[in-house]
Amino acid sequence: MGLSMARQLLSAGHTVLCISRTSVPDLDAHARHVGATLLQWEHDLADSGSVAGKLENWLRDSQAEQAWASATLINNAGVIPQIAPLSALGADDLARALRVGLEAPMQITAAFLRATGDWKAPRKVLNISSGLGRRAMASQAAYCAAKAGMDHFTRSLALDEALKPLGAKVCSLAPGVIDTGMQEQLRAAPAEAFPDRASFVGLKTGGSLTSPDDAAARIIAFLSRPDFGTNPVADVRD
Repeated sequence: MGLSMARQLLSAGHTVLCISRTSVPDLDAHARHVGATLLQWEHDLADSGSVAGKLENWLRDSQAEQAWASATLINNAGVIPQIAPLSALGADDLARALRVGLEAPMQITAAFLRATGDWKAPRKVLNISSGLGRRAMASQAAYCAAKAGMDHFTRSLALDEALKPLGAKVCSLAPGVIDTGMQEQLRAAPAEAFPDRASFVGLKTGGSLTSPDDAAARIIAFLSRPDFGTNPVADVRD
């Protein structure tokens, strides 16, 4: 879904910066075709501190060169560790899930807001959450905790930004149920370790999953809504 969002956001006059573990050459070709500017930084978000600083510096330098019409940060990364009860998770697996799913969005958001705090251009922060941040599920403690934390830090952030004259609009958005590799991971889990496995198999066989392209289009449309940020925790289906 992140790749679909990046591709759809690339249009003439736009600058898109992608941060992911690996770059996508086809995305570079698409950017050239549509006349957009694309930067791809390869970085593992389990180590968010260094890339947050790099982002902050890049934003400050780029603003010195040109005045942006607007700026939007989208935090989309997430990791499902071993699908098992919390007691069965290794320390490294648990730490990685929380670093990627919660610490990285907080670090990167803080850097974005520091660097753009005096900009007069509209700014938005969109955190991609999940229904599992609002509904607990067995054998999903780390992922549920990361997404619930994302929802709640967004609520706090919205209060912070509302006190500023030019505060950013922020929202933690559940994108619906999407046909991604994460869904494949859930369907492939051992039934004895994952009591809800059959539900995810049913979503696939019943045709209830949204394609990444359609989900990306709905998220981008949500970003453009005039009431974006009115509700700091929302669902794209609302």
